[in-house]
Amino acid sequence: MFVTGEPTFRESVDLMFNRAVAVMDLSPGLEEKIRVCNSTYTVRFGVRLRGDIHTFTGYRSVHSEHQEPVKGGIRYAMSVNQDEVEALAALMTYKCALVEAPFGGSKGGLCIDPREWEEHELERITRRFAYELIKRDLINPSQNVPAPDMGTSEREMAWIVDQYQRMNTTDINAMACVTGKPLHQGGIAGRVEATGRGLQYGLREFFRHPEDVAKAGLFGGIEGKRVIVQGLGNVGYHTAKFLSEEDGAIITGIIERDGAIFSATGLEVEAVRDWIRLNGGVKDFPGATFTADGASMLETDCDILIPAAMEAVINLSNAARIKAPLIVEAANGPVTAGADAVLRDKGTVLIPDMYANAGGVTVSYFEWVKNLSHIHFGRMERRQEEARHKLLVDELERLSSDKGLGWTLSPGFKDKYLRGADELELVRSGLDDTMRIAYQSMREVWHTRPEVTDLRMAAYVVAIDRVAKSYRSKGL
Repeated sequence: MFVTGEPTFRESVDLMFNRAVAVMDLSPGLEEKIRVCNSTYTVRFGVRLRGDIHTFTGYRSVHSEHQEPVKGGIRYAMSVNQDEVEALAALMTYKCALVEAPFGGSKGGLCIDPREWEEHELERITRRFAYELIKRDLINPSQNVPAPDMGTSEREMAWIVDQYQRMNTTDINAMACVTGKPLHQGGIAGRVEATGRGLQYGLREFFRHPEDVAKAGLFGGIEGKRVIVQGLGNVGYHTAKFLSEEDGAIITGIIERDGAIFSATGLEVEAVRDWIRLNGGVKDFPGATFTADGASMLETDCDILIPAAMEAVINLSNAARIKAPLIVEAANGPVTAGADAVLRDKGTVLIPDMYANAGGVTVSYFEWVKNLSHIHFGRMERRQEEARHKLLVDELERLSSDKGLGWTLSPGFKDKYLRGADELELVRSGLDDTMRIAYQSMREVWHTRPEVTDLRMAAYVVAIDRVAKSYRSKGL
C-alpha cells in the first residue's frame, strides 16, 4: 500500500500531531509527555489446536493515562504490529478528548487471520489472549476497557467478559471490563450501528453550516449527494444505509475486497450486502458496472468519498487523482500525512477520523456507564414520561370537546408523542448531541484561528489542549 517517501501510519499520526502543537503554547516537556506512548505490552502465548501448539503474538498499548480507565479496541488482523497499535492508541487518546469521553487512549491487537480458524478455535485463542491481559490489569473496568475493532465483534467481547468474570468472581462491575458486548450480556442498544450512526450525525452537522459546505465547493444538504463508500463492513454498511435510506444520499459506488461496483442511479445497500454474503464479493452484482481494480474507484467523480476499511488507502500514489471535494474518514488513518498535504493543497475538505468515527467510543462510554449503574437507560423514567404526555393530550382533547372546537390531532401524532424514550432513542440522542458539540468545537478553532487551516488540524488542537489541561490539573 505504501509508496516511496510515504510515512508509516505511526509517522503520519506524529506528523499530524506536530502540525497542531506548532501553533499551540505547550512546554516542550508537556508536548513530549502527550506525544509518547506510555507503555506497550507484547504477549506471545501458545494454544493447542489441530493437534499442535500454535504461538500467537498480541499487543495492548496504553498511550495516555491522563484519564482512566483507558479505552480502545482489539483488532484481529495479520497486519497487526507494535507501531500500528501504538498509533491507534494515540488516536484513541485524541478521539476521546475531542468527544469528551472520560477515557485515556489504548489499543490492542492480535496477529491472526480470523478467517483461518473455526469459531471454537477462535474462542480458545481469544480466551487465552484475554487471560494474558487480564492478569496484568490490561483488561479491567477501572483501568483498561477494550471494545471490538477490525476482525472482532460482540462475539469476541462476550468471550472476554466471561473470561474476566471467571478470573474475578467477586467484581460486581465485571460487565464493564469491555464494551461492544451482545445486548443480552450487558451490551447497549445501538452499539453495533454506533460508528456509522455517529458518522451520519457528524455529516448532518457539517451540512448545517453553509459556510463549511461551500469550502468543499458543495451546496444544499446531504440529499442527492453522490457517495462512494470503500468497505461494506460494519461501519461502511451502516453509514451507507443511513445516508441513503434516511438522508437521501445516492450511493453510486461500493468498493470491496474483490473489486468495486458503480451505478450512477444509485446502489441499494441492503441488496449489495446480501449479495456479498451469498457470493463473497460484489462481482456480478446485477444492475451495476464491476471493476476488478477496486482502488481505482476511489478516484471516480463523486460528491462525498467515505473510506471505511483499512488505513493508508489514500496515499501519495493516488491523492492527486482523488476527485471527491469532501472526504469523510470512517476508517482509522485511511489518508496518509503525505496525501493529506496534497488534498489540502487541492482544496479538498476532509472530515478527520478522530471525529468522524468517534460514534463507536461514544456509545461504548454509554455502555460502560450503563454497566457501572446496573440499570438500562430509560427504565426509571420512560412510563412517567408517557403518563405526563398523556395528561397533556387528554386535556387538549377535553378542551376541544367542551368548547366545541372540533379539532383533532394529526394522524400518528398521539402514538409518537405518547411514547417515552427507550434505550435506543436515548443512545441516539446522546450520540447526536456529542457529535454536534464536538464538530462545533472543531469548527470554532477552524474559523477563528487563521493558522489552523483545516478540520484535522482543528481536531488535534482541541484534543491536545484538553489532554494538556488534564495533565496540568494533575500537577504534571
